Formats: sequence, structure tokens, C-alpha cells
Amino acid sequence: MILEVAILNIIPGREDEFLKAFSQAKEIISKMAGYISHQLKRCIENISQFILLVEWEKLTDHTEGFRGSKEYQEWKRLLHHFYDTFPTVEHYAEVK
Repeated sequence: MILEVAILNIIPGREDEFLKAFSQAKEIISKMAGYISHQLKRCIENISQFILLVEWEKLTDHTEGFRGSKEYQEWKRLLHHFYDTFPTVEHYAEVK
């Protein structure tokens, strides 16, 4: 399992619009091959910052499968215009 971690800085004042759009976007990602689960969390100290945690079966399910799909184009259309700066996205593997 791979954990995708994305720090999302939303344009101040557009947080509610982002959350509404994310409620649509989560339906897209949850149907992708290799998707396991996701969580969206809001920062307490900075209400314009969110963290998105997505579990994938393998790295390429995200980097090639999702990002290379037509569904990703819809994800981008729904969400990318809310970002104050483009998100930092990193992937983590469990330490054994």
C-alpha cells in the first residue's frame, strides 16, 4: 500500500466552494483502479489549508493510472482553480 499525501492551500475565502467541489471529485477518485481509501482533513490553525491522504494499492495506480486518465481531467476541472499554490504531493510506503 502507498499513501499519497497532498498539502492543499486553498485561496482564502473559497474554502466552502472547494469543499463542495471536493464532494463531487471524491466520487471520481474512489472509482479508480488501485484506489483503497481517502481522507480530507482541515488544518485547525490555518482554515485555508487541507491535507488529502489517499491510499493506493501501488504507486503507479496514482502516478500513471489516475493522473493519466480522462477522469483526472475532470478532477482538475473541479479542483485545481481553488489552489493558492499548486499542491505538494508525495508518496509514502510503510516502514517494516
